[in-house]
Amino acid sequence: MFGIFKPYPSPLISGRGIDLDFPMLAGCLALLGLGLVMITSASSEVAAVQSGNPLYHMFRHLVYVFLGLVACGATMLVPIATWQRMGFMMLLGAFGLLVLVLVPGIGREVNGSMRWIGFSFFNVQPSEIAKVFVVVYLAGYLVRRQTEVRETWMGFFKPFIVLLPMAALLLMEPDFGATVVMMGAAAAMLFLGGVGLFRFSLMVVLAVLAVFVLVQAQPYRMARLITFTDPWSDQFGSGYQLTQALIAFGRGEWLGVGLGNSVQKQFYLPEAHTDFVFSVLAEELGVVGSLVTIALFVFVTVRALYIGLWAEKAKQFFAAYVAFGLAFLWIGQFLINIGVNVGLLPTKGLTLPFLSYGGSSLVICCACVGLLLRIEWESRTHLGSEEHEFSESDFAEETSHGR
Repeated sequence: MFGIFKPYPSPLISGRGIDLDFPMLAGCLALLGLGLVMITSASSEVAAVQSGNPLYHMFRHLVYVFLGLVACGATMLVPIATWQRMGFMMLLGAFGLLVLVLVPGIGREVNGSMRWIGFSFFNVQPSEIAKVFVVVYLAGYLVRRQTEVRETWMGFFKPFIVLLPMAALLLMEPDFGATVVMMGAAAAMLFLGGVGLFRFSLMVVLAVLAVFVLVQAQPYRMARLITFTDPWSDQFGSGYQLTQALIAFGRGEWLGVGLGNSVQKQFYLPEAHTDFVFSVLAEELGVVGSLVTIALFVFVTVRALYIGLWAEKAKQFFAAYVAFGLAFLWIGQFLINIGVNVGLLPTKGLTLPFLSYGGSSLVICCACVGLLLRIEWESRTHLGSEEHEFSESDFAEETSHGR
């Protein structure tokens, strides 16, 4: 099992020591630090009542941050070629986890949804793992079937033989938000993989129709869709969460009420440290703090897209597609979470990458950072291929970090 971890070469062990894309790392660490501060603030009142310790959620989040950093480091040790070989096994693993979470006694139900597998103090959310595994598998498919994807209808439709059953499993939990993010990232990867504009447009139309049907199929989805357009019409019912979030934004004004001084976190705003942590951030840090946070998200996602572009220029197409897919996963979650917080989208239970409280989401985000850092290092140095024989001279001749 541990054979997939190579002692060298890796971004952590090279001729120049630690050889990382420091702008990307700094952006992600800044978001992690900001997330820790905001979770400490947003959860203090709830934690004090529920556990008697106002720092309870902070300590748990620190454990998740540590596990995430370990996952990030471990991911950087795995060559990209290994990820490519394991794509099909990872896909099977994703299906297995999504089936297990639906099994009574294994899956854990929270707020009417079976989205977690419980392990004592730690809950695993299979959808977070499945989204990344789908990106890795689809990247391998786009490399193997590049000509078929670009020129034939069959090459275009084959990925959906895998994606649609996985989407069905996600909807059975139900996890509509994760389904939208996964399918959106897959569609973007197919477009970048060379799918023609006509076929891509057809896919978009079918996706919109599918969303319409799914919304009509469940009354609670239609209720959310109607309520978010005018949450004040049912201020103390289905619109309660959104109205409290909007009040938080209004109270924040330009510079905020001050760190730790949020009123909405005091049992007015449900899920203040998870799905709606951005609303508390806006209340305490104001428009300026919110825009700085958004700027950090834009930076790391654009940097991830550039990492994909650099890998593509280095002819490492699998790595490029993986980087693009991970970037679109982050972009999707970011847009949906912020959209929900400001009332532009119906309420969905999607965490904000790096900031929200949640073990699985945070650890997977950190693992994705490690994967992106590995991709950037391999594309820059042209090392890391398992078919290459390494010696000390290889490291001595590495090019300087020019990005």
